[in-house]
Amino acid sequence: MSTTTVQLEEPKISSIKLPSGQTVTVKSEASVEADEIPIIDVSPIWGDDLEAKKAVAEQIREAAHRIGFFYAQHPVHTPGIESKYAKAAFKQGKRFCDLPVEKKLEVDTARVPVEYVGYHKLQGYNRNGRKNNDLSEAFNWAYDARYDPEAVDKTEPSISIWPSDLPGFKDDLYAYHTELLRFARRMMGIFALALHMPEDYFDEYTKRPEAGMRIIHYPEQEASATDQNGIGAHTDFECFTVVTQDDCGGLEVLNKAGYWIKAKPVPDAFVVNIADCFMRQTNDFFVSTVHRVVNKSGRERFSIPFFFGFNRSKRLEAIPSCVSEENPMKYAIMTSGEYYHYRATNAKSGSY
Repeated sequence: MSTTTVQLEEPKISSIKLPSGQTVTVKSEASVEADEIPIIDVSPIWGDDLEAKKAVAEQIREAAHRIGFFYAQHPVHTPGIESKYAKAAFKQGKRFCDLPVEKKLEVDTARVPVEYVGYHKLQGYNRNGRKNNDLSEAFNWAYDARYDPEAVDKTEPSISIWPSDLPGFKDDLYAYHTELLRFARRMMGIFALALHMPEDYFDEYTKRPEAGMRIIHYPEQEASATDQNGIGAHTDFECFTVVTQDDCGGLEVLNKAGYWIKAKPVPDAFVVNIADCFMRQTNDFFVSTVHRVVNKSGRERFSIPFFFGFNRSKRLEAIPSCVSEENPMKYAIMTSGEYYHYRATNAKSGSY
């Protein structure tokens, strides 16, 4: 894929240590516009035409291997992901973030030390050691079998914690969560085809998936990207993430040349990015790419990422199409749950 020619500032090479433990090289804190992130029409995922699905899968294979990000574009009438669900979720997210801080701290994530749920307070993290802490706050919630139409065990208790006296909040958030769960399972079949495996290869991995979601609020940022980020540079730690953006912009992706490129909002499209768990299982064929948020829009920004992963009991063994005698598995085998707890605990504590 061609890349737009841009004028870059003189390189100011720096290194960033990520929450995953990686260290990456960044050549400039300024971000640029480029066409490296493809826009892929994923509407065939809802049909039965296998050849049409394979055609989509090949586009996703290229994007997931080259940059680890793509826009999943869908018609506005696509069942389950109509804009009304996102609008309701955004409204509830703003409603929560407008609460007094004392009320939000009733569901402080510190109440659940080993899980990534609840309220993550404003400027509570500094992922990259900037002068100022990350300028964002978030509310996270997890998979709940009662809201999963395909749940194996509807009686399984949820790990989420919820604010009191906020009618409609939980229901509207799970309404959107349920639709994104359907979308993610469909995408899982396309990822299987992209890896040249049968479409149902991951079905056993996602019967009881890891499926966390969060509303993130980014106040208007005055400090430079050198001094502060909305969320500092990081990679996600599930299989893949589906991001619903508002129209403010601010999401940026670090390309292989070490420059930040803008992932601008695209109408009727999610941003989808590969995460670390999937990179491990594909033996680095899929790439989990570093990204951050810098909100210089002049107004507050909201986004809704949905993090999709495997059943916690499943072992992260290499996908057969991604290993060979010449290319053996690079990672130690562990369960999805063991990897999740390792990454979530480190992310919450800031101990990289």
